[in-house]
Amino acid sequence: MYDVIIVGGGLAGLINAILLSRAGLQIALFEKKSYPFHRVCGEYISNEVKPFLVRNGLFPTDINPTEITKFKLTSIKGKQANLSLKMGGFGISRFAFDHFLFQQAQAAGVTILQNHKVTAIEFETDGFQIIANRQSYQSKLVIGAYGKRSALDKRRKFMTKKSPYLGVKYHIKIDLPTEEIALHNFQDGYCGISQVENSTFNLCYLSHRNNLKNKSIDEMETTVLHKNQFLKNIWNNADFVFEKPEVINEISFEKKELIYDHILMCGDTAGMITPLCGNGMAMAIRSAKLLSEMIIQKWDKGRFNRKNLEHSYRIIWDQNFASRLWTGRQIQKLFGSEWSSNAAVHLVKQKWLGSLIVRQTHGTEF
Repeated sequence: MYDVIIVGGGLAGLINAILLSRAGLQIALFEKKSYPFHRVCGEYISNEVKPFLVRNGLFPTDINPTEITKFKLTSIKGKQANLSLKMGGFGISRFAFDHFLFQQAQAAGVTILQNHKVTAIEFETDGFQIIANRQSYQSKLVIGAYGKRSALDKRRKFMTKKSPYLGVKYHIKIDLPTEEIALHNFQDGYCGISQVENSTFNLCYLSHRNNLKNKSIDEMETTVLHKNQFLKNIWNNADFVFEKPEVINEISFEKKELIYDHILMCGDTAGMITPLCGNGMAMAIRSAKLLSEMIIQKWDKGRFNRKNLEHSYRIIWDQNFASRLWTGRQIQKLFGSEWSSNAAVHLVKQKWLGSLIVRQTHGTEF
């Protein structure tokens, strides 16, 4: 019997686990894989989260993240715009950062069950039963932090709408500006690239599934992505570190239920921000801080008002993220076609307008 079980060991799950365990709660975290491992992710984090991470001893200084201060946007036809990022951010791989946070969670006393796939979460009377690897576990609260899409989501509304997007990620070695995050458009998709640790660049793109029709990923990249000259040059000059890319299908940007059957959703499981400079990692960290603090505040030696907790979490989530998620969905419409990508470049060239758009997809420091 645990106070809180967390399903999923990404940023949201690990941050929740660390903060709750440090506050004295009995925490179990289930992760279906074994650390360290790669995830499909943009691997850029805005500096809005840095004070929080530093304050809690969770900033990975020894990994030497890359400082990022500039943004480049290109259209399908190669038009470009450049912008200084006032707040800035840092680049770090999920392979390194998740493993670092995993070690911090272990040190905080979290019970971490790796290679444990949760197959069922059932709310019963006033608690939960979780099934993983054919074993049963109980808890008073469950946090769903299992990522963008899971079999556990089969009863949630957003799963009824098929998503046409897939995500593909590589790590590469290449000579590019280290302080810059770039976003390159191609037909029905866009590709982000920025440096992480160890002089390595993360290359991650989102594409409509139609681009892959009757093609391999290699063929799609050659026939579709390379029509953007910037992307063609990157592929021609890069050394690819992975033997094969990390791929995820049916990435959904639909609005998701924040709480389902009393499970408190957090990070991408609660709602994904569409990329401009790739800020989902910062949102996952902030959402974990908000949720864990809310639980600690409402916790009274194991007694709490579930209805009040859920109501308070909905309010604070909407205050912090509803506007950002809506804005992200609107900005998404400016990417992936020749006309709209040219329009996006034109908007970003208007420095004040470009800065405003970036601010709308980022939060303030906390």
